[in-house]
Amino acid sequence: MWITFYHQSKRYRKSLKLDDTKANRKIAENKLIPQIVHELNTGEFLKNDNVKKVPTVDEFAKVSFEINKPHRRELTQRNHRQTYNYHIKPYFGNKKLDEIKPSSIATWQNKLLETIATKSLSFVRAVFNVIFNDAIRDEIIVKNPLKLIKKPKIVPIRDINPFTLDEINKILYYMDDKVKIFFAIGFYTGMRTGEIISLKWSDIDLDNNAISISRAKRQGIESKPKTDASIRTIDIIDALVPYIKNHLRYKIDSSEYLLNSFFKKPYSDSVAMSRYWKLLLERIDITYRNPYQMRHTFASMMISNGEDVLWVSKMLGHTTSAMTLNKYARYIENKDKKRGTFLLAS
Repeated sequence: MWITFYHQSKRYRKSLKLDDTKANRKIAENKLIPQIVHELNTGEFLKNDNVKKVPTVDEFAKVSFEINKPHRRELTQRNHRQTYNYHIKPYFGNKKLDEIKPSSIATWQNKLLETIATKSLSFVRAVFNVIFNDAIRDEIIVKNPLKLIKKPKIVPIRDINPFTLDEINKILYYMDDKVKIFFAIGFYTGMRTGEIISLKWSDIDLDNNAISISRAKRQGIESKPKTDASIRTIDIIDALVPYIKNHLRYKIDSSEYLLNSFFKKPYSDSVAMSRYWKLLLERIDITYRNPYQMRHTFASMMISNGEDVLWVSKMLGHTTSAMTLNKYARYIENKDKKRGTFLLAS
């Protein structure tokens, strides 16, 4: 329960720290409110500084980041801080939390949409939302102004543009031999680029044709993969085996990782592979698509050739097969099959 009142022409809103029940209303009416009136009349209310000093967004953002630090991965915390510094602090950093109005949120949101996509804006809003909610829990503000402004509808972009089998063969044939394994794994397993770059030799089991995936690298930080379902063991299909055996010649005793730079150090992320990728596609005259399309290529290629969707989903590390179907259903070929013919047998 909260009470709102005016004293010396100033509006106050105070939490009574009670649930709104019939019994608690009697306590508020008979005990708590008279106590507040007494403190107002004697000057104790202001003397005791019962009215909290409202911090600025930037002051409280530091508190919020510390509160949530134990529950976030290092990379997530870094992304939240960067997002705050780039997109929230310049607009609201010096404003007090209780001064931010829904109209200010709407203006800010429209301004951001001039430079970032709706999907990116959703993440920015999520970062700001945590700060507001933490402030509500600390009884610094009463309402979250962000919730009064709708986020723009995200229009899904169909960015799946797979490579043909001829293009895959051409890319793997001309790719630099030392890094060819990265792209072979991408095309023949559907692993995410961050998962591939963090593979160790101990993750590869050629005796059982299996790869264990338990980590990923992104922005130089190695951590768990994207989701719990991403921690998985996948099959090494026959087409991939020769590439793994060929890469044994590049194994470095001082490094446990599959891929190492010319300085015999593991790559911190897949950016270096992107450079190999772009230069080669230009040289062999294949239309550029980003390396993540290797994952889409694997999924669409396997599904269109009749492989089990459940197996494809497991290979990709999707939480459910429904997620895989939702993304790649258009690659399932009907092949002019007449449906329901089994009914004629009866």
